[in-house]
Amino acid sequence: MITTLLYDGTFEGLLTTVFDIYERKLNLVNLEHEEKHTATMFQQVIKIVTDEVRAGRVLKGLKQKISSMGVQRLYVAHLAAIEGEENNILGFIRYAFDSKINIEEDYGNKYVLRVSEIVRMMRREKHRMEAFVRFQKLKDDTYYAAVEPDFNVLPLLIRHFKSRYADQKWIIYDLKRLYGIYYDLHDTQYITLDFAASAKPNEVISAFSEDEGIYQHLWKNYFKSVNIPARKNTRLHVRHIPKRYWKHLTEKI
Repeated sequence: MITTLLYDGTFEGLLTTVFDIYERKLNLVNLEHEEKHTATMFQQVIKIVTDEVRAGRVLKGLKQKISSMGVQRLYVAHLAAIEGEENNILGFIRYAFDSKINIEEDYGNKYVLRVSEIVRMMRREKHRMEAFVRFQKLKDDTYYAAVEPDFNVLPLLIRHFKSRYADQKWIIYDLKRLYGIYYDLHDTQYITLDFAASAKPNEVISAFSEDEGIYQHLWKNYFKSVNIPARKNTRLHVRHIPKRYWKHLTEKI
């Protein structure tokens, strides 16, 4: 009989789940986020309570089985928060613990292959966000950018934007997941905004500074001036800048 395990969606919760699986000697399991679980009859369900001590023990053991880079890739795969992928990530961890050798490059295993694919998708989305983010100036001189990435990549953007825009305050807000990153010239922190969910990101709303419209106009004119109609290649353009990103690009508004 398959045992359904419910966890809180955190990486520590995932590691705690691994600890419980081995402690309880469970074999067939199905891991689900507790907020997305739908109860059914004749289902054996165990709710996992995240425990930092247990999670730490699992992490320590995992580092003895795979490289530090492998652990980081595993974290990135979980960070993606792709619905239904918890069991693949869990399968990777169990395979690593049950094997006598490092399994990171065993792409013949479905779990290893899938984790690698997720990491590749996250890396691609991260690079796109770094290229497509467009800031708009708010009245308090903070720069705001709205994004809607396919995956939860905001935490992976901190290092890039903190280094590139170290001399100005900025906010990058994920409208799909309703949270953002705020940089105050010293540190970054995760935030939620009242206006971000209801306001259209490509409109100059009341929170934006009065000269933001001028900046947007100048940027559009610059974009038009460097564009060469005779060399237009729509298919290639869409391949590099998918249409789902256009509504957040000033030059496309």
